[in-house]
Amino acid sequence: MSRYDEEAKYDRPKRRTRPRTKDRPAYDDAVTGFVITRDRGRYTCWVGESDRVVTAMKARQLGRKGVIVGDLVKLDGDATGDEGTLARIVEVLPRKTLLRRSADDDDPIERPLVANADQLVIVVAVANPEPRTRLIDRFLVAAYDAGMRPLLCLTKTDLADPDPLLSIYRPLGVESVATQRDGDLSELAEQLRDRTSVMVGHSGVGKSTLVNALVPGTNRAIGVVNDNTGRGRHTSVSALLLRLPDGGWIVDTPGIRSFGLAHVQPDQLINAFGDLADETRDCPRGCTHSESEPNCALDVAVAEGRVDAERVASFRRLLASREGRDLETT
Repeated sequence: MSRYDEEAKYDRPKRRTRPRTKDRPAYDDAVTGFVITRDRGRYTCWVGESDRVVTAMKARQLGRKGVIVGDLVKLDGDATGDEGTLARIVEVLPRKTLLRRSADDDDPIERPLVANADQLVIVVAVANPEPRTRLIDRFLVAAYDAGMRPLLCLTKTDLADPDPLLSIYRPLGVESVATQRDGDLSELAEQLRDRTSVMVGHSGVGKSTLVNALVPGTNRAIGVVNDNTGRGRHTSVSALLLRLPDGGWIVDTPGIRSFGLAHVQPDQLINAFGDLADETRDCPRGCTHSESEPNCALDVAVAEGRVDAERVASFRRLLASREGRDLETT
C-alpha cells in the first residue's frame, strides 16, 4: 500500500457522499382527519372512523404547503386524541373545492379560506346593517369560481321587506331563505342538510346567531351593530367547522367587510351572472362587456328589457374594480 493510500484511509469522508434515497415514508398506519379549526400552528381534526377530535401540527416535509379548515389530511403519530397528545399532518389530500379571496383587488396574493365545501351561504341582513349588493355580488363570483352552490340567507326580515333585495337576484336563479329573530329555521336547516356549507357575510348580519341556533351548545360570540356607523363588530375571529345535528357541516367565518377578487380572471366574472352571460353570446369578438364598449350586447338587452339594468351595472362595477379602476368601498 502506498503512503498516499495509507493516509487516505484516515481522511474524513466528503459531504454528501452518502447516496440519498427517493423513497418516502408510506404512512400506511396514518388515519384520515378533517380539519375543523386552526389556532397558532395547531390544527384540530375530526377523525370520523372513531368520532374523535385530534390535535395536530404540520409535519416538516409539507414545507410551505398550507393547511386550512375543511382539508382532508393524513395524521401520523399519536392520533388517539388523548389529552396532551399531538399528531402530525403528513399529507393534505386533493381538494374538491377551494374558496379563496385576496385582501383587495390589487393584491396578487390569494388567501385560501375553506377547502372541500360545496355550498356558500351568503348571510345578508335586510336592515341594521343595510344590505350591500356589491359585496353580495363578490361572494357570488367567489362561489362560482370555487365551484360551490350559492345560497342567499336573509336575516332580520322582521325589520324590513326582503322582496326588493330578492328581486335583484331572481334572474340569477340563486336560491334563498328568509329568517327573522327567534324565528323558525327549519327551511334553512333543510338547505344545509348533508352538505358542507360556509357562512359568509358582513359583520353584524347574524351569522353567529344562526350558528348558535343550528348547533346548540356552540356559544359563538354575538356582536351588535354600531348605531353611528351601521357596521357590526367582528365577533368570530377564526373559521370554525361544526357538525350539524341532522347531518352535514357548517363553517362559521369571521365577518368580512371587503372581498378581493384579484385571483379571478376578468373574463371569468361574467360566468357568475347567468342571465347576463346568455346575452353576451351576441357580443362582437373581443368585447370586454365594460361600459365603454360601443357594441356590447348587454346594452341592447337592457334597452329591450330582457335583463335588469341594475344587474348590468353591478357586473360592470365588479369588472371595473378587477381592472384597477375606482370602486366604492363595499
